[in-house]
Amino acid sequence: MISQELNDSITRVGRGTDAGEVLRRYWQPAALSEELNVKRPVVPVRLLGEDLVLFRDEEGKLGLIQRNCPHRGADMCFGRLEDNGLRCPFHGWHFNRDGQCVEQPAEPEGSKMHEQIRARSYPVVERAGVVWAYMGPGEAPAFPAFDCFAAPDSHVFAFKGLWECNWLQAMEVGIDPAHASFLHRFLQDEDPEDSYGKQFRDKAVNTDIPMTRLLREFPRPEVRAEETDFGLKITALRDLGDGQVHVRITNQIFPEAICIPMSREMTITQWHVPIDDENCYWYSIFTSFDKPVDKELMREQRLKEHTLPDYAPVKNKRNNYGYNPEEQATETYTGMGLDINVHDQWAVESMGAIQDRTDEHLGKSDTAIIRYRRMLRAAIAAVKDGRDADLPMQSTDLDAIKGPISIDAIAADGDIDKAYVTEDKARRDHCSWTTALEAAE
Repeated sequence: MISQELNDSITRVGRGTDAGEVLRRYWQPAALSEELNVKRPVVPVRLLGEDLVLFRDEEGKLGLIQRNCPHRGADMCFGRLEDNGLRCPFHGWHFNRDGQCVEQPAEPEGSKMHEQIRARSYPVVERAGVVWAYMGPGEAPAFPAFDCFAAPDSHVFAFKGLWECNWLQAMEVGIDPAHASFLHRFLQDEDPEDSYGKQFRDKAVNTDIPMTRLLREFPRPEVRAEETDFGLKITALRDLGDGQVHVRITNQIFPEAICIPMSREMTITQWHVPIDDENCYWYSIFTSFDKPVDKELMREQRLKEHTLPDYAPVKNKRNNYGYNPEEQATETYTGMGLDINVHDQWAVESMGAIQDRTDEHLGKSDTAIIRYRRMLRAAIAAVKDGRDADLPMQSTDLDAIKGPISIDAIAADGDIDKAYVTEDKARRDHCSWTTALEAAE
């Protein structure tokens, strides 16, 4: 259990808040690139409690500025997209992509007042199908050489989904290896050959055991968490008997991302991005080490579960997440369908908009969550003391931060490290865009 004061410190994200100031020192997903693939590429963005508007100008360049016009607060999402900027329809004030007001047509001829007017703006870039914003002080950091950023566009696919809860509880479900044996338990196994685009449907590597069966039959993993230059390396070990140990390597990428294996072919790198204190988006980048991603199929699968333009899940608390007691008795542990995102969504939303951690009791299997919260508290203290260089990835050669390795493997001889490194090397050796990952260890 923790105090209410500490719970507020690690969850709230507005400007000037403890966690909010840490998050602002990292690139944040602001939108999917596909959201701008429309005739008028202007979309509202609410990020870290701030209301913004994202647009692509006639030159194809991006701008991200405050949503309310600095004149009298009109909504710039309805602005006229012209002259490489946005013009407010209220009085014609025109702002470029850097937020500078360049024209005030209703003001007297020769007025230079516009030179003193700026809309709050943030730098934005596009990487791996996502538009990223930097909302912190100083120069924006570089991107690390993670697989999702190193892979060509043909081998990555990005999507997002809305969850109605605080970002921290959303992220923490992804660094909790034990929950997969229960929350995502399937009482019947699907054909792993029909698993493309679905998580936990593959076979355990070098076996004929479906992952759904392995998770169901071996529910007590030994969980290890080790601090790294990017965050946490999390190892979940399941003793299968006969000298075999299933090894699952997942990662927490500081401050609010995870990287997990989806199948032998793909990994998922997923950010849990605060919209505000009580809502968040997950942004997932699916990275293929084999064939180019079938983006049309991946998008079609996910659009069956989400509605546009908000990417809100079809199953949600207003319809009890599609809960079916008959299904719960015979097919799934939750009775909420086969999409594991819905399972996670129910778990984290049912905690409340902001989980009350003053009434929480963590166990041995929560070791990664405990280690992460210590890292977050240390980062909050560093920012308060002006020691930004002490934050993860803030003073490191980001080109050297690769991977991170996210994979399932079988250790048949007790050598855990050898098992997953060998499996990862085999995957990379057959990949057209990457090589063996010496720098990940």
